[in-house]
Amino acid sequence: MILRLSVAIDGPAGAGKSTIAKLLAKDFNLMYINTGAMYRAVTLMALSTNVSSEDIDGLCDLIDKMDMYFNKDRLILNNEDVEEKITSPEISKKVSEFAALPEVRKKLVKLQQNMSKQYDVIMDGRDIGTVVLKEAPFKFFLTASPEERANRRYKELVNKGLKVEYEDILKDIINRDYLDSNRKTDPLRKAEDAIEIDTTGLNIDGVVNKISEHIKSSLVSGAK
Repeated sequence: MILRLSVAIDGPAGAGKSTIAKLLAKDFNLMYINTGAMYRAVTLMALSTNVSSEDIDGLCDLIDKMDMYFNKDRLILNNEDVEEKITSPEISKKVSEFAALPEVRKKLVKLQQNMSKQYDVIMDGRDIGTVVLKEAPFKFFLTASPEERANRRYKELVNKGLKVEYEDILKDIINRDYLDSNRKTDPLRKAEDAIEIDTTGLNIDGVVNKISEHIKSSLVSGAK
């Protein structure tokens, strides 16, 4: 049996998970899987087809018909690059509502686990170390203050040309933290064996170097 390399990165919204995971994927030649993007894609499809979060059968049928895969860093949904659409403020406000549904999580977790069996992967999300990749040899939990995370998201959206208000983003971040941490199914929490890194005040390179050094030293030790 081929043992696949898997890296799990968890943390709240805006902690820098995706940016950091993408860079690590390149450093270690891993397939980057943004699980949050997959939940955003479900939210996008549900909103665009008027399927409510209460229509469980409709959502399950919707997911079964969705063709999702990653082309480098971007999510392709039904042959369309939807990266810009799924990162809009509208989707950000609604994604926790759909991601909290047990039936939706069960279907997407199965897809994510199948990917990890086929490829060397790095995944980021809310429940990677605790649910999706429970046996992953490398687990990290990234966090930062709500204000820091809101500021990062604000700058990201402004750079995309979107008109947004910092206070609205901060309110959404705090609300998502509550919803993600208090949902009944697979809530956001740090895995017991995960290494926690507070990214407040740290630049991207600093965080990447910390994680990279840990992985490299562990791989070297394991090879001896």
